[in-house]
Amino acid sequence: MKNNEITLINIFQVEPEKQQQLIDIMIRTADQTVRYLPGFISAHLYRGLDGTRVANYVQWRSKEDLDRMRETPEMKKHIDEIHTITRGNPLLFELCNVTEGVHESVLASAK
Repeated sequence: MKNNEITLINIFQVEPEKQQQLIDIMIRTADQTVRYLPGFISAHLYRGLDGTRVANYVQWRSKEDLDRMRETPEMKKHIDEIHTITRGNPLLFELCNVTEGVHESVLASAK
């Protein structure tokens, strides 16, 4: 299951009263900048139910594309804005397995 795609998972600890502000910044960043950068595949943003975390799951075509993104002036500006609220813990991953659920109709026909 080897490919060059890279996944960045970043979990941000945030004060509950600033959670939505961080989410708004990250949505704006994705919509206005990241989605137009070469190699960007997708971004998923998750709100922690307890109000103290935001998780970002971003897929890139390659680590080189991700590295180029980090060096753009627009992204440096967005990262600085995020750092006024919190700092994340970005980690890089490569996909090694996918297990998908079985549709209920398949389960019913197996009985």
